[in-house]
Amino acid sequence: MASVGYLWKNRAKFHVWGIDFYRAWAKRILTFQEVVERNSRRTKLIRSGAVIDETSEIGVIKTDGNKGNLVIEANSILGRVELALHDQIKIGKNVCINDGVKLLSGSHNINDPVWGLIKKPIFIDDYVWIATNAIILPGVSIGKGAVIGAGAVVSRNVEPFSIMVGNPAKPLSKKRDAILKYNPCKFLAGNRAWLVG
Repeated sequence: MASVGYLWKNRAKFHVWGIDFYRAWAKRILTFQEVVERNSRRTKLIRSGAVIDETSEIGVIKTDGNKGNLVIEANSILGRVELALHDQIKIGKNVCINDGVKLLSGSHNINDPVWGLIKKPIFIDDYVWIATNAIILPGVSIGKGAVIGAGAVVSRNVEPFSIMVGNPAKPLSKKRDAILKYNPCKFLAGNRAWLVG
């Protein structure tokens, strides 16, 4: 949603003399810097080779490696996240990745005398929520609708709609609802100011 052009085209419109018009524009002015900063971060990553949909939100992230390895689909949001882009990291639609999360597509082989680099891609399917301070290790695929709990360390593939917690991450017996229809980017104040008013 952070694309200024997208927000302008899809803005909520109100009658000029109504209170909603002035309320909406006050919110838009107050949150405009936030919208511009997220736009700037996305544009910078795209210019470095990343593929990021115009409706996705980029927080203050740290990236190491080839930015061309990053793909983010529509309506996904990344907070203060660390990405080790030694191999591809693909993030699907409507994904929410909270602050402190680390996605590590590279590590070292402890059985190699020269401690060689191991690179494996990370795939995150649609509607995944990765909570604060979780760590996703190389080669992990996270299925649609899965939840990764705060502080979890994920070293193996995650089944769709499962809830993983702990270190090492293990599934809870309950699963997440399979009918998901939300857009996490719409919860941001800057976007709501434009789309809702």
